[in-house]
Amino acid sequence: MTAGKTAGKTAGKEAAAAGADGTRTVDAHHHVWDLRTRDQEWLAADGLAPLRRNFLLADLVPEAAAAGVDATVVVQTVTVPEETPELLALADADNPVAGVVGWTDLTSPGVADALAGLRERPGGDRLVGIRHQVQGEPDPRWLLRPDVARGMRALSEAGLVHELVVLPHQLPAAVEAAAAHPDLVFVLDHLGKPPVADGRSEPWAGDLRRLAGLPNTVCKLSGLVTEARRDAWTVADLRPFADTALEAFGPRRLMFGSDWPVCLLAASYGRVVDTARALTAHLAPAERAEVFGGTAARVYGI
Repeated sequence: MTAGKTAGKTAGKEAAAAGADGTRTVDAHHHVWDLRTRDQEWLAADGLAPLRRNFLLADLVPEAAAAGVDATVVVQTVTVPEETPELLALADADNPVAGVVGWTDLTSPGVADALAGLRERPGGDRLVGIRHQVQGEPDPRWLLRPDVARGMRALSEAGLVHELVVLPHQLPAAVEAAAAHPDLVFVLDHLGKPPVADGRSEPWAGDLRRLAGLPNTVCKLSGLVTEARRDAWTVADLRPFADTALEAFGPRRLMFGSDWPVCLLAASYGRVVDTARALTAHLAPAERAEVFGGTAARVYGI
C-alpha cells in the first residue's frame, strides 16, 4: 500500500524517511497558514479565536524537534487551487516536510490534468494525496456522486491517496466509496471525528470497523484532543476511541498525526505527542514504530 512516491528526495529527506526500524517519528498530519497570503474563512467559527493568527512552518519545527519528530506531512486547509502549489514549494525547501496532501476539485472533468500539473510544479514529487472538506458538504453521500467517483479514479491512476475528513454520520458513505474503489487508498483523518466529549462510541465504532474491514483503508491517530472536552480532557477519555481504532486497523494501518495548530485549542504540541505515546504504550516496540513512522512512510511513499 503506497502512494507511489519514491523519487526526487533530498539527502536530508531520505535520512528522515529511511527505513521502518523505529528510529524516526513522522507527524503525518499538520497544517500551516499565513493570513497575510489569504484569509482562512473557517476560522470565523465560534471557539476558534486562538487560531486566528499566522502559523508558519518555522513555528512548528522547534516544537517537532523537541518532541522527537523527524519528518512531517502538511495537509490542506482551504479549497482554493492556489494553496497546494504553495505547500509543494514549502516541501521543496530544506525542512522536515516530506509529503503534501493538497486539494484540487475532484468533481472537475479536468482533474487528471490538474493532478499532472501539480506534479510538474516545484515540489510536485512530494504530492502524496488529495483531500476535500467532505465534513462541510451538506449531502451525507457526497463521496458517492458520479463526478466524485471520476475524481477518485484519477487519484488512483496518479498513485495518490484520497484523504478523508468526514464526520461520523458520513462514515457509511466512506465505506461504500472505499469498497467501490479497491485500487485507491483511503486515509481517514482524526478517526472520523468520534464524539469523545459525549463518551459515546456508537454508531461511530461500528462504522469505523466496517471501514477498517476494507484492505485499502488507513486511519490517522489524530484530532482526538479537540473532539474531547478541550479544557478538561484526560488520556483515559481518549483511550476507548484509540483502542477501537487500533483493534480495527492494527498498527500497520494506523499513523500518528498532531493536527497542529488546531490541536492547540486543547493541548500543546508536546502534550499531543506524549498522549499518542501513552495511548500506544501497550504495543510492542515494532508496532509503535509503525504508528509513529512506518505506516506513514509506506502509505505516502515518503
